[in-house]
Amino acid sequence: MGFARKMRAVLFLLIFLFLTTSPVAARESLGIFEGWGAFRDSATPRCYAIAQSTGRNGRSGKGFAAVSTWPHQKVRGQVHVRLSRARSDKAPVTLSVGERRFSLVAGKVDAWAIDARGDAAIIAAMRSASSMSVQSIDAQGRAFADSYALRGAATAIDAAALGCARVR
Repeated sequence: MGFARKMRAVLFLLIFLFLTTSPVAARESLGIFEGWGAFRDSATPRCYAIAQSTGRNGRSGKGFAAVSTWPHQKVRGQVHVRLSRARSDKAPVTLSVGERRFSLVAGKVDAWAIDARGDAAIIAAMRSASSMSVQSIDAQGRAFADSYALRGAATAIDAAALGCARVR
């Protein structure tokens, strides 16, 4: 199986696992763009671009990154990262996109940009970089990083934004 087909299979599995928390009928695929997918959940409503992290040896990781739009909350382009491991309570979470570094606000396994300006800066960096990674220290004191290929990310982010453009 070729790399592209493996990535699509992994993406479809990720999407299935990520989306099983809401009714299947409510989700609509807006497209798959390389390793990123774009979806609309009309029941919420929300639209998002999402990708699964890659672990060692190019295998799928347990983490994911998403850029979401929540029209009823007037939130556009919110960056959310699910870490592949629970982080240590006091460990910082850093997102590296190309040469840029961003400190994230974090829960045990989730992290977000500090504010809307941070979201916009991260998305701008994602549009011009080829990869990004999230680094922290897990609950056992071991450093870890979740990596993401950004090919297709900009198109998926745009498709998700357009998917909720008419929702009021």
